Amino acid sequence: MKQIVYIETSVISYLTAKPSRDIVIAGHQQTTYEWWNHQRKKYECYISKIVMSEIEQGDKSAALKRIEAVKNISLLEYNVEIEELGIVYMKLFDIPYKSKLDALHLAFASWYRIDFLLSWNYKHISNAIVNIKLNEYNSKNNLFSPILCSPEELMEVYNV
Repeated sequence: MKQIVYIETSVISYLTAKPSRDIVIAGHQQTTYEWWNHQRKKYECYISKIVMSEIEQGDKSAALKRIEAVKNISLLEYNVEIEELGIVYMKLFDIPYKSKLDALHLAFASWYRIDFLLSWNYKHISNAIVNIKLNEYNSKNNLFSPILCSPEELMEVYNV
């Protein structure tokens, strides 16, 4: 059975964006491309309606590229429990209201018992402090804790 990955919006954005002149972002884009084309098939991948809503915004041409990239990825349904858990996570991680969707991505991954939440959002999602607090809270409240990571961290390494 394949492990399950929730793909957060930043991954899709890095995959489909024009190559950046910023060397760090360009590296993240290349890693995302490599993960998407060589690693993704090893996992059962999902996005949420929140991701769909985010990728449909902005420049029409860019939005169409993002939508095309996820056309074969399964969509998770939104429910009131996810909304409530997102509010708890906003408070727990001190996520401002304008970034509420970041908390909802965490809630989707926890609620649906996703193995990995894949994100380039280091501020509110994919960082060690959030991982620790999420594990502590979820453990105390009998909830599943996904592993929060970037595509780089979910690449298989081969010895040559």
